[in-house]
Amino acid sequence: MTLDVQFMTMIVMVISGFYLGIIQETFRRFQPHWKENRFLRYFLEITFWLSQVLLLFYVLFRVNAGELRFYVFLALLLGFAAYQALAAHAYKRLLEYVIRVIAACYHFLEKLIQTLIITPVKYLIQLVITLILFVVQLVISILLFIAKVIIFPIKWVIYLIYRLLPKSIQNFLHKTAGFYSTIKNICRKGLEYLKFKRR
Repeated sequence: MTLDVQFMTMIVMVISGFYLGIIQETFRRFQPHWKENRFLRYFLEITFWLSQVLLLFYVLFRVNAGELRFYVFLALLLGFAAYQALAAHAYKRLLEYVIRVIAACYHFLEKLIQTLIITPVKYLIQLVITLILFVVQLVISILLFIAKVIIFPIKWVIYLIYRLLPKSIQNFLHKTAGFYSTIKNICRKGLEYLKFKRR
């Protein structure tokens, strides 16, 4: 490995160590959101560090074909220490500011969608349901009215036919109606008696 490659490797590893401090700080900032879930916490922790190791090794491979030397780790440590000493406080403030801006944009968009889309659609659905119920009630009322209009003349015709029948037939119909009414009352009383016995 030439001196130019070694020098470039050290510069890149210092920058990578600085980047590692930034990404690690960002990861730790969001860690409380999944801290209570032990499985998710371990899974994300392992995934995070594996992805960073693979990324750093890929960068090293692009610079010096993946040769690991002791100064590579020193350069990484130097970059990480430089971040902690020079930029950690400023980056934390910047990160919190970015999070607040993103959260404010998210809440604004949420309220905008709620106001312009969800609420009108909800009221529209309620209006459609109200109209459907009104139409159904109107149709039922019209059908009942038509039924009354049709049944009323039939009742009058039956009544007139009944009045024209001989007295003997009228008496027979009265008796028949009384017989069916008596049977109905007996059956109802029997059912009530059986229900009372079961109690």
